[in-house]
Amino acid sequence: MRPAKDRRVSRYRRSSRRAASSATPPNRRRGVDASNFALHDFVPAHLPELVDLWVASWNATLPAIDFEARRGWLVDHLASLQDQGTEIVCALDARTGLMAGFVTIDAASGHIDQLAVARQFWGAGAAVMLLDEARRRSAAPVWLEVNQDNPRAVRFYEKQGFQRDGESVNERSGLKTWRYRWPARPHQWELAPG
Repeated sequence: MRPAKDRRVSRYRRSSRRAASSATPPNRRRGVDASNFALHDFVPAHLPELVDLWVASWNATLPAIDFEARRGWLVDHLASLQDQGTEIVCALDARTGLMAGFVTIDAASGHIDQLAVARQFWGAGAAVMLLDEARRRSAAPVWLEVNQDNPRAVRFYEKQGFQRDGESVNERSGLKTWRYRWPARPHQWELAPG
């Protein structure tokens, strides 16, 4: 096991302003070609590209929010997550080596705090591979929150078998979120004796 400081996100701050565990294995699902992407555990050298990807992806998704101003927050947030045992997995384009996306997974609790894919890789299977890897690594049922104003992500998680099981508000943006869980918990009435 590597020392904690080697796993930790460095305190890098970007100053430039650049713009399922399912029955079918991920590489055999329709529309997902595992040879397009290579999954790698995060290393500090990934940070500049990861932060750029996160900012660009969120700016395309929710342009009313200034995600460029949140670069420092993301770096600190990722460092805090790693300090608490969260893993970061990156998907790299197998042909070009560009970062296609990343996911964070707390294997103990099953919480996915971040899943982001670069816009040029939307629909190419990177998100499915990252989600499958998070589910594979998690010892607990996987759960996450998604902005209600992000219909593309809502459709994606529901298509991947996640079920809505709550509602909240993002404390940073003030936007409403949905809480999703996979595998979904049985409904109360399904647990009652027949």
